[in-house]
Amino acid sequence: MDRRRAKAITASSIMTHVTYNGVPIYIENVDEKTGIANIHHLEQPSRKMEVPITSLVEH
Repeated sequence: MDRRRAKAITASSIMTHVTYNGVPIYIENVDEKTGIANIHHLEQPSRKMEVPITSLVEH
């Protein structure tokens, strides 16, 4: 995924199906300068991670 699309997804009120390593996630925010996204697993909201935006896949 590219930085602009990740930022658009976080700004949207519509839930978009995005995965990280095949696991459905929610993008909390995006740092466009570093290319890092703060995410959490949909089934485990307390499991938060910082990952490269390029590792996210929109379905």
